[in-house]
Amino acid sequence: MNEWVISLIEAGGYWGILLLMMLENIVPPIPSELIMGVAGIAMAHGRMEFAPVLIAGTVGATLGNYVLFLVADRLGYERLKPFIDRWGRWLTLEWRQVEQAGRFFRKHGRWVVFVMRFMPMFRTMVSVPAGLAHMKHWPFLIYTAAGAAIWNTLLILAGSWMGRRFAEAETWIGWATVILAAGTAVWYLWRVIFWKPSTDNS
Repeated sequence: MNEWVISLIEAGGYWGILLLMMLENIVPPIPSELIMGVAGIAMAHGRMEFAPVLIAGTVGATLGNYVLFLVADRLGYERLKPFIDRWGRWLTLEWRQVEQAGRFFRKHGRWVVFVMRFMPMFRTMVSVPAGLAHMKHWPFLIYTAAGAAIWNTLLILAGSWMGRRFAEAETWIGWATVILAAGTAVWYLWRVIFWKPSTDNS
């Protein structure tokens, strides 16, 4: 997968970064660590510039999150409940947890959206409970973009640092991505196998 991402970035340039970052937030597991890390390596080799890379990555991440947000905002809790009741085991999720997340978002929504942008396991899916809680659109976009900009800056600088010091940087990033994806898959399977709904699901 890393070779495909690298070739698309090289062929598509900044627009390729924007597209990949948008897809990363809609259809995981295209990891932003790989996308922005490779862009940082390209920057270290003089093939890209920092500001356009950051803008493309941040706009792509924000748009991808906004798509999920809009879907959840239009769907609403009422239409989601039958889906959770039917597929809750595979989602390792109960309806009471969705309601708890909604209450939490209504109280702390803006800061949750911002902070979750720095958590690899949750930064993509945070848009769904935000939409279900009907968070206002402009605050969601602002906090998402701010969090994404900081996260992307860190990834670009890390990739650039690796690109200046190690000839094998792209390979290392690719293997790190594979390990992260495998770890996520194992964690999910463990959750599905050992997940048990609570007795109180009212």
